[in-house]
Amino acid sequence: MTRSGSTPRRSVLAAALGVAGAAAVTTTAATAGTARPAAAATPSSGSPQAAAAPAGSKAARVAEYHGWSGHADWLAGAAKGVRAEAGARPGIVISRPLGSVDYTDPHTGTKAAWEYATWTSPVRTLSVPATEAIVSWNARTPAGTWIQIELGGTYSDGSATPWYVMGRWASDDGASSIRRTSVDDQSDDKSSVWTDTFSIDDPAGGLRLAKYQVRLTLYRKPGSKLTPTVWRVGAMGSDVPDRFEVPASTPSLPTGRELGVPRYSQEIHKGQYPEYDNGGEAWCSPTSSQMIIEYWGRKPSAADLSWVNPDYADPQVCHAARATFDYQYDGCGNWPFNAAYAATYRDLQGVVTRLGSLADAEKLIGAGIPVITSQSFLKTELDGAGYGTSGHLMTVIGFTADGDVIANDPASPSNDAVRHIYKRRQWENIWLRTKRYDANGKVVSGTGGVCYLYFPAKPSSAQRRVLSELGIR
Repeated sequence: MTRSGSTPRRSVLAAALGVAGAAAVTTTAATAGTARPAAAATPSSGSPQAAAAPAGSKAARVAEYHGWSGHADWLAGAAKGVRAEAGARPGIVISRPLGSVDYTDPHTGTKAAWEYATWTSPVRTLSVPATEAIVSWNARTPAGTWIQIELGGTYSDGSATPWYVMGRWASDDGASSIRRTSVDDQSDDKSSVWTDTFSIDDPAGGLRLAKYQVRLTLYRKPGSKLTPTVWRVGAMGSDVPDRFEVPASTPSLPTGRELGVPRYSQEIHKGQYPEYDNGGEAWCSPTSSQMIIEYWGRKPSAADLSWVNPDYADPQVCHAARATFDYQYDGCGNWPFNAAYAATYRDLQGVVTRLGSLADAEKLIGAGIPVITSQSFLKTELDGAGYGTSGHLMTVIGFTADGDVIANDPASPSNDAVRHIYKRRQWENIWLRTKRYDANGKVVSGTGGVCYLYFPAKPSSAQRRVLSELGIR
């Protein structure tokens, strides 16, 4: 989290996007989107008032998540040097490398040769031609292996996008591995990639991403028998109108529900390992991720934590920060890197998407799935928080009988203080809006409903049903 008064890299990125964002695949309340540029015009009549969405109503579809994770999915792609493996958790692995390439790691200066093989998804035609797309993946990369994830597609005018690198990723950052990284300065004057997000440069002109493919390249050291395994890859494309306020959703859990999610404070790690995004003060994303990972009963091993100073409490939070750190973005807030980290744990999946309302979140909570959400707000806009922020991740762990949000907020002074109850209307608006006013009255970006969902590789039937309603299969 970054408190008001300083501008986080994520906030700068969002302000630069100049695009509509995304909401749920299918929602039960009106939808919202991500921010337009900070310099966007201020509406002449101020913010409109939001009305409650009628019970049972559905908003127009404004976003779509689609993933490839089953054996049939892997067989449907174009495989060059990879093999689809069946079993309890289908995936792809290197079978016969196509050759080798040299890669100079920009963060270490190390040049090395790597064998590689590729898998390219079928063409996906978006039901929601998109101004924005986010790719996320689940993989295992033993030391000495890594993967590259790319997105390419066709614009609504029929022209082709470049193949954009959406991440170069390895779970390990030791001497035998690359440094996981996003790639800057990717653009064709129609679209650009901002850390982890593909964005149409001028959505007001009507151009959209109409179709896309995802390409995976698996790498290993020449002569090695090791291989990455990719279990899931997917993309969320969206096109959402701008708004300062969103219609309110109607509570749908009449008796409420709270999940038993562990509580961790990022603030007790302030000053620890500043090489990873300036220490704990900025660790809202990995701290939230670690809470949910442990909710599902997974933890890093003693060997994983052996590098952490034994005097530090909750060393697994330090480990999560290191394991999500993007060496180019210079932070732990890369959304897909957090989902990928969660999926390194036994039989867990991680997806980055957007929801359209708290009614969607209630469905997930009802099925036992917590939701990590991204929001920004002034101190006066969220009663009980005690701070303002231009970008912060929290974990929705439940709802009261009145529909208010029960959240584990890592920006708390201690683990015991992490649990909060926030007013439903305030929470929903600061999470889903596309524009907001900062403390100086300037129009800046909202966070637009981004969320991380972590869930078992084999969900229960109830969990599978709810995830399917959100397009996650």
